[in-house]
Amino acid sequence: MQRVFIFILVACLLGAASAAPNVDQKLFVQNALIAPRESFDHWVTLVQKVYHSIEEYERRFEVWFDNLQFVKDYNAKHTSHQLGMTRFADLTHEEWKSKVLGYRPEMKRTLLNNKPAPPSSVDNDDTPLPKEIDWRTKGAVGPVKNQMLCGSCWAFSTTGSIEGINAIVTGEFKSISEQQLVDCDTSQDNGCHGGLMDYAFEFIIQNGGIDTEDDYPYLGEDGTCDVGRNGRHVVTIDGYEDVAPNDEVALKKAVAKQPVSVAIEADQRAFQLYVSGVFDDVECGTSLNHGVVVVGYGVDFNGTHHLPHWLVRNSWGEEWGDGGYIKLRRDVSAAEGQCGIAMQASYPIKKGPNPPEPPPAPPAPPPAPPGPQPVDCDGTVECPADSTCCCMRDFFGFCFTWACCPLPEATCCDDHEHCCPSDLPVCDVDEGTCSAGGNGPYSGVTIPMVKKQPAMRKERPRWGPFRPRGAVAAT
Repeated sequence: MQRVFIFILVACLLGAASAAPNVDQKLFVQNALIAPRESFDHWVTLVQKVYHSIEEYERRFEVWFDNLQFVKDYNAKHTSHQLGMTRFADLTHEEWKSKVLGYRPEMKRTLLNNKPAPPSSVDNDDTPLPKEIDWRTKGAVGPVKNQMLCGSCWAFSTTGSIEGINAIVTGEFKSISEQQLVDCDTSQDNGCHGGLMDYAFEFIIQNGGIDTEDDYPYLGEDGTCDVGRNGRHVVTIDGYEDVAPNDEVALKKAVAKQPVSVAIEADQRAFQLYVSGVFDDVECGTSLNHGVVVVGYGVDFNGTHHLPHWLVRNSWGEEWGDGGYIKLRRDVSAAEGQCGIAMQASYPIKKGPNPPEPPPAPPAPPPAPPGPQPVDCDGTVECPADSTCCCMRDFFGFCFTWACCPLPEATCCDDHEHCCPSDLPVCDVDEGTCSAGGNGPYSGVTIPMVKKQPAMRKERPRWGPFRPRGAVAAT
């Protein structure tokens, strides 16, 4: 009876996931503590993870379960914010830190000509500030983006604040290219290995502008600068300024005028698993290692306390945090701000319209005629042409781990590791052989079973949580 209940629960959660990407994390964690294996299988489907093998699947379940226990214990001690099973929940804390952080505070923060960065002009502005502001509601913030497994947070922080001021000044929102910064801004920034927003602002000024995201799309890896696209100056800025350090009032003045690039410490385990609320963990320090964008500020009421906060847009996709955002506590006692948010803030300056938009880059030559097409397994993963999809782990008809048999119309053996050709479809797992069975032209013929290969993740939309990079790994 309990097994039937668990199946119904998981099926309902799967249905809810198809309708809304953000499930009720509190309910999910409660159910996961009751039925961890079934909940992990649901989570794998929800965030579309695919693993190489049963061994990798089991390893990731162990890590996921350890994070689940951490979430349970942490949430019992905190009421201002909540942790949950984000898309990073199958990574250890060390794995996660190595994959997503990329701000480089040790890089010398000066202009390329070694002059000090200009100070903020808002410091002496005494104009009354609004009690709250959310630039998302004013058309100055686009959809949450995803840096993937590349330490390019600095590029996303840069484009986020430029997109904001460009929309405010011109009245038109344009999504601009992070990949251009990763590929072309290499004098002092280091692509997927980190950088600084001020250097990126300076690059865009000296380059005469930046291209659009559509024309120079994001790949999530270091590449060679496309000179033609680097010369398309669609969005321009006239300068940039640094907010007075360690001054939340100065930061508030800046955010009241436009989205602002900031650096924070984001390497806490609680940050990895944050899902909602105002993050005020005292363990979050000032070792800056991640670039983000402040797109507003306000006050939340959690039933007992009013909690001032900064509204921060991250670049880890919508599957992390509160739809890709985090609220960091504002007006804290430390001058540096929560997680160091007030230490190194800056914003671009734009005084007028963009130049006439240049024509798009020449189209690529027509593609060659398509060759043999891959075999679709379930809409999310595929196998090479002339092969067979084999399910390595299923739960009530849902397959959570796929592999590929390098033979067409093959038989998938019960050991979940091997397969047999269609002419010799009988698997003898104990002997490790394939045979025809019964009478026929191949009666008495046996061959060794064939080893399966990892499945491949299919192409996904650019804003999705992953992008294919060859053989599927846990990402």
